[in-house]
Amino acid sequence: MGIELVIFIAAILFGIFMYWRESNGNGAYRFLNKMVNSKELQMKANNPKGFVYKQSLLPRIIFVVSLVLLAALIIEFLTPIAVFSSYNGVSAFASFAVGTLLGTYIASFVIKSSEVIEEQSESLEDKFDDVVEKGKDFLEDLKNKDNKAVEEAKKEIENEPKTIMNEKSARERLKDKGLM
Repeated sequence: MGIELVIFIAAILFGIFMYWRESNGNGAYRFLNKMVNSKELQMKANNPKGFVYKQSLLPRIIFVVSLVLLAALIIEFLTPIAVFSSYNGVSAFASFAVGTLLGTYIASFVIKSSEVIEEQSESLEDKFDDVVEKGKDFLEDLKNKDNKAVEEAKKEIENEPKTIMNEKSARERLKDKGLM
């Protein structure tokens, strides 16, 4: 189980590296596209799509599995390592394919989130400055309103005892209604 875990982690790193390289340039994909497709069907010059970069799930799986299968066949026939003749070899092949695919999605998430953070960083700074200014204004208003509110409360307290004296207490109102 230990070697499979090492292979899986190495495959994740390989997938991240492969996605990052294709996000910087897609020369190999563009060359293959020119070789396979006619002039009308070739991709546009500004299209950033690659083998795994900006691809949907199925083409990405097909490319990763075929790449790993090609590497496994080369290892099988050029070295004494038997990849497909034992459970461990097939398990390592599957771990590498899944790890590479997972690495491409991790890299996609990181690249997209860094783009969003870069776009939002300026607006976040502006929003933060606005919040700080509003907070300062709010504190100043509280300081000014506290003095006014205290004065108004004192005036109301002076006026309330006069109105309370004229009103009957709850006990007296209940007695008037005949409930007590």
